[in-house]
Amino acid sequence: MGRMRAARLIKMVLLLQARSSMTAAELARELEVSERTITRDAQALSEAGVPVYADRGRTGGYRLVGGYRTRLTGLARTEAEALFLSGVPGALRDMGLDDAASAARLKVSAALVPSLKDASRTAAQRFHLDAPAWFAEPGTPELLPAIAEAVWDDRRITARYRREKAGERTGEKADQKTDDVERELEPYGLVLKAGVWYVCARVTEPGAFRVYRIDRFTSVDPGSERFGRDETFDLPGFWAEQAAGFARSLLRATVVVRLTEAGARWLPHTVDPLSAREALAEAGPPDAEGRVTLTLPVESYDVAYGQFLSLGPEAEVLEPAELRKRFSDAAARTAAYYDTEG
Repeated sequence: MGRMRAARLIKMVLLLQARSSMTAAELARELEVSERTITRDAQALSEAGVPVYADRGRTGGYRLVGGYRTRLTGLARTEAEALFLSGVPGALRDMGLDDAASAARLKVSAALVPSLKDASRTAAQRFHLDAPAWFAEPGTPELLPAIAEAVWDDRRITARYRREKAGERTGEKADQKTDDVERELEPYGLVLKAGVWYVCARVTEPGAFRVYRIDRFTSVDPGSERFGRDETFDLPGFWAEQAAGFARSLLRATVVVRLTEAGARWLPHTVDPLSAREALAEAGPPDAEGRVTLTLPVESYDVAYGQFLSLGPEAEVLEPAELRKRFSDAAARTAAYYDTEG
């Protein structure tokens, strides 16, 4: 018997064990085969001693007789790992683990007592993670499955990585060109942030942990050598620290702005929230008109221009002078559009 067919027969038994009865059409849909194949598989199971019974008629189907329960419910390592991610189907698919998660859910369902059979369904109805940002088409890096496999297997990889060019973070024109660099990495964990995949890895030389965007990898060689994982490494904590540091590193310029009460309330939703809250906390008391003046770090004057435009008259940029001039010109042009006297 072929390996694929054996796996399908096991899955068929688990499906029938998890549910009281299934039609040939339902089984065919779940197992992605024809109904004719389901008929042959049911006969093969019966000949092998598995009591599969076929109910005839329009409402008939297949079921297991006499409370039969298979012992094949032990979770494989990849299935158990995938099970904890089963609420993130898109991420599982991207990493190549959707089949493992499906098998894991089946085995768990088969092992549950009847009163808990619908646990996975009710959980899925109550929680769903949609990671990509709005108005952005998420892409799946071509090398993600290979990197994910190395992460699960604690396997060293040799990778070529396209380094970020100067100015690329802020959308400015890059002022230097950089070739791919080769690194030997110990991939510890994967992070999906707003539709973008990252790997947190330790560079074997000099042994520091770093974060890499997976869509910048140009080649990955998993090799055969495994690494000893540092059990003290905390992936969520490391990512939070790196993300905060990255966000702060982007704030390379400073503006002085005067805000109305509404502008101060909306500021954390317009610029970096942490920087906004810190600047508001350090600002002095409101003036006679109820406005507060604060100094705020921003990514660049171009970025700040777009951010503060969204606040309209609730924000007045005081410094630098060149940015204030841009807002003055923009205000004049806007006023001209709405001049009903012309």
